[in-house]
Amino acid sequence: MYSFIIIGVVAILDQLIKMKVVEKISIYEKLEVIKDFFYITYVENTGISFGLFKGTRVILIILTFIVCLLLSYYVFKLHKKYVSIAVCLSFIIGGAIGNLIDRIRFGYVIDYLYFTFFPPVFNLADAAIVCGAIALSSILLFSKNISL
Repeated sequence: MYSFIIIGVVAILDQLIKMKVVEKISIYEKLEVIKDFFYITYVENTGISFGLFKGTRVILIILTFIVCLLLSYYVFKLHKKYVSIAVCLSFIIGGAIGNLIDRIRFGYVIDYLYFTFFPPVFNLADAAIVCGAIALSSILLFSKNISL
């Protein structure tokens, strides 16, 4: 099913990039990609977005696992009738799994994308979650023929 492919690609690609970042860059080092605009920066985040809820590793692992199960149920339930919703949920799940793997393995999430106009450092998993959530919100807000 397409949803499993999306989830797998997002989670695996996220993990592969994180492995390369850790291998090639020292913690807090900035690798300039586009001068004064975009950098690859290795940061270890023990919290969630923007460093919130630091030191709550076990709770975050449990909550992420529960959310992934719940969203997976909806992907399974909706994948035939509402493909676009299932795709959005798949991106969210894939990103959540990518960060969950880090949290279980290391106790923190590896972040590496830094844009000077957006201070928090983030990763592919975070981007997948945010893009999936924005797309899902747009679909739910602007589609007139969706009845869940």
